[in-house]
Amino acid sequence: MKQITIADGRTVEVECLSCALTRGLIKPDGGVVLETEYFHAHQDVAYPVRGLIILASKRHVTCLDELTEPERADYIHTMAKIRQAQRDVLGIEHVYYFYNEDTTHHFHTWMVPRYDWMYQFGRSVESVRPVLLHARNHMNDKDHIPRVRDAIKQLSAALR
Repeated sequence: MKQITIADGRTVEVECLSCALTRGLIKPDGGVVLETEYFHAHQDVAYPVRGLIILASKRHVTCLDELTEPERADYIHTMAKIRQAQRDVLGIEHVYYFYNEDTTHHFHTWMVPRYDWMYQFGRSVESVRPVLLHARNHMNDKDHIPRVRDAIKQLSAALR
């Protein structure tokens, strides 16, 4: 079991955070953004960045090539649908996508929006970690959390 601190400050103990989220054992802050037969989309529970979505496989696999053909089709379709809603509803013009196979959780993709405030940390992929740490350490407050929750509601409504 691993202890993980999520965005609202709670510490949870789980074998796999993605499994706990996709099975409903842990409710992501603000709720589920979108759920399909094979995937679960939610605001990242560790970093309070408006519109930062995690698209996680419901099945515990670690690699893209482990997905079945129907899962792969659902993955691309769902990611594109979320991306369109990020643009149309939240006005997000640019997104960084991250997926890695040596994660401590199972297969998931981070859809990290780029906002003007983030450019102080750089523009390349190397800037993302400092951006996320800044969000966790300096934006987990009464000013930012309501905006993040509002974005979750807006995305969820648009994706129904």
